[in-house]
Amino acid sequence: MGRMDMTATQGRAMQTSVVLPNYREAVPLMIAFAPNWPIVALLSRIAGTALVIGAGAMWLMPGSQMAADLMLIKLGLSVIFLLIGLAMLMIHHVDNRPDAYFDPIRNEVRVLQKDKRGRPQSVLRRRYDTLGCARFSDSMVEIFDVDGSLLMRLPVGDRDVRQSLRMQLSGTVNITA
Repeated sequence: MGRMDMTATQGRAMQTSVVLPNYREAVPLMIAFAPNWPIVALLSRIAGTALVIGAGAMWLMPGSQMAADLMLIKLGLSVIFLLIGLAMLMIHHVDNRPDAYFDPIRNEVRVLQKDKRGRPQSVLRRRYDTLGCARFSDSMVEIFDVDGSLLMRLPVGDRDVRQSLRMQLSGTVNITA
């Protein structure tokens, strides 16, 4: 008798329904990450612009000495100012930020970072059922790991994109308000 109960239980466990996504309505979403500290990005752009302008303005200043040894120092400083200024301008450039790609067909999120050749390369790949929870606000989506740590924070200003992402995650990820 115990054997019949066990097979009945196993039979019920095998009959769990699997919800397949509707491929006509499933739209993959790509959301770009935002810088962690926007004030740092702004200050580095201001300092980079000042250094690039300073590199050229160094040669246009009136009353500068034209001695050969000072010209060599001025040339070295202007090249250094130009290179550091360009580096500060490019460090927080939009192309350097990774993208989060939400794939409704594979039920996974991939974080794509461009390599040196400009090709997207996957740096993180997680199935929806391995995510802890997602928190939606007016302009931000936060996705947490199973242990409660923040996995990613994405800026989502468009209401339609936020609603589409909520629909994708609603079946497998806990959504908190």
